Amino acid sequence: MTASTVLLKAPILFQVPSAQRELSPFENCTLIWEQDALIVKSRSSKMEPEMPALQNKKWLSDCLRHSPVKRVYLDPKLAPSKFKAWADICSASNKQVYLSVPAAPDLPQLRQPKLWRVKRLADWMAACILLTVLSPLMALLALWVRLDSRGPILFRQWRVGYQGRLFQICKFRSMETDAEFQHHRVMGNQTGLHKLEQDPRVTRAGRWLRKFSLDELPQLLNVLRGEMTLVGPRPWALYDAVRIEPVLRRRLSALPGITGMWQVTTRSQGCDLTSVNRMDLDYLRQWTFREDLKLLLLTLPKVVTGFGAY
Repeated sequence: MTASTVLLKAPILFQVPSAQRELSPFENCTLIWEQDALIVKSRSSKMEPEMPALQNKKWLSDCLRHSPVKRVYLDPKLAPSKFKAWADICSASNKQVYLSVPAAPDLPQLRQPKLWRVKRLADWMAACILLTVLSPLMALLALWVRLDSRGPILFRQWRVGYQGRLFQICKFRSMETDAEFQHHRVMGNQTGLHKLEQDPRVTRAGRWLRKFSLDELPQLLNVLRGEMTLVGPRPWALYDAVRIEPVLRRRLSALPGITGMWQVTTRSQGCDLTSVNRMDLDYLRQWTFREDLKLLLLTLPKVVTGFGAY
């Protein structure tokens, strides 16, 4: 049975007249069915038939919601504009969505499972304590963000998590509300990390929040939800993750952290995508609980002094 058959046999299908049909970001995709998973790839040929369920967002949402699909895997070769659209619709349909990444047999939780469980328990306890202690400060920062510029207090963005599963990272909003729409215009053909020292999208409050990493405090909620750890590899945004060299892409299988080796050595000044990923792979290969404690202690002076932040 093909993926199109499964999707189009969903019990309910929202019908939209063809005259009202708008261009769908899901068109020109190929769906491959594997048991209870769906793999999304770019159409390799115009000769491949279009799937009606991909021609309208409402059709696809209904098809996904009523299908036996549990997980959706996105091919890294998809057009950049399609990743967020697929992640959003999978989330709305209560389906887990992943970026297809290679297996990583050298992850710390596989090599030292007992010590890793201790680390995760420590993560949860520390996040609970920090959220309790810092809640007055976070309330003041939230008020400042709200008064400084129009828009939501929190910024949410799809990031690549454990085993490639996508999750929405939480931060205090430090940019204008349409920052993501301006992203490719502002960044242009930049080949390094997608960060600018004088980014015109950053708000007045945002510059101060970013300097001292206070915009990252809401990520403690991601730690509580099990989507992040206190210390780990950098949590890549989708537009950066898909630019990682294939040989280094297995690092995307790791659980990302709020701080890590990149934070205490280069921070925003480390604009080489390859170097940051090699650094993360070295951290994963050499991981110890003691090394995590060391990185946490090294993070504090870097944050207080605003080292390398913008």
